[in-house]
Amino acid sequence: MPDDKPVRIGILGAARIVHGALVAPAHEVPGVRVAAIAARDQDRAKTYATKHKVPQVHPTYEALLADPEIDAVYIPLPAALHAQWTLAAIKAGKHVLCEKPFTSNAESASRVASGAANSDRVVMEAYHTHYHPLHRRLREIVASGEIGQIHSAEASFCIPIPPGRDIRWNLALGGGGLLDVGYYPVRALTSLFGDTPEVEHSTAWTRGQIDRRMEATLHFGNGVRGEIVSSIWSRQPLKMMLSIQGDAGRIRVTSPYHPHKGGRIHIRGLQGQRIERTSRKPTYNYQLEAFRDSIQHRTEVETNCVAALRQLQTLDTLYNAAGLEPRP
Repeated sequence: MPDDKPVRIGILGAARIVHGALVAPAHEVPGVRVAAIAARDQDRAKTYATKHKVPQVHPTYEALLADPEIDAVYIPLPAALHAQWTLAAIKAGKHVLCEKPFTSNAESASRVASGAANSDRVVMEAYHTHYHPLHRRLREIVASGEIGQIHSAEASFCIPIPPGRDIRWNLALGGGGLLDVGYYPVRALTSLFGDTPEVEHSTAWTRGQIDRRMEATLHFGNGVRGEIVSSIWSRQPLKMMLSIQGDAGRIRVTSPYHPHKGGRIHIRGLQGQRIERTSRKPTYNYQLEAFRDSIQHRTEVETNCVAALRQLQTLDTLYNAAGLEPRP
């Protein structure tokens, strides 16, 4: 039977992403309530709770997981901590919305997938981009044949994050550009053309063991060649692009990874040229609705453990091909 009681969510960690990814959407998505927060620094948790009107502050993550009034947890911790606390949440009987990347490597993702398979809890990767209508529409256009037989695609995500204390420069916490911004272009192409591509080559520009830039070529089973670029510090400071080339036309997507911020699909194909606009509703709202529905109505989770594991397997392969170890 459907359970329409509000889903009471606790937050593990007072990370910057929490407000945009969960707190703000929870004000707009019915049937969801942010009920508690815990952080390593309790004073920081108290400050966050006061600012964002979170009613309960727990002294530790363990205390929050033990709270019988919490139905689910959101995990925005550094990637290297995702597996540990997702498994702990499952053991505590909580549903889990774990920020992407699901874990820092495929071995950890496999352990979490096994734990989730032995539970009746919803375990969902918070890959918000997937849930926006723009990407469903993009899959429809690709499948329609409007640009003919597709032979290649390019996807890039480059932003400037100067070396320093940011966790993306901390190897032990799962740092590196590919696991952060690079996650998006890889996932965009695998969602369109198949989630087990072959890696032709992968080249990394590094600072220590951190990949500050990576370029790679993927081959998909349907013959599509995919080019990936990600960077957090390079001569190309800012680029967010997705394009798909067929023998009868081309698709170019603006703002492909945060499509609510002016996303457009530019199409030149057998039906001529046009621009399709999309919803301005935040990707995070769509994601939270999907999480709520999966708990209340047992709907299928699309960004599930299996999909996350396949993504991490591809990322590990890209690291290996570039001469780097997967993230710890």
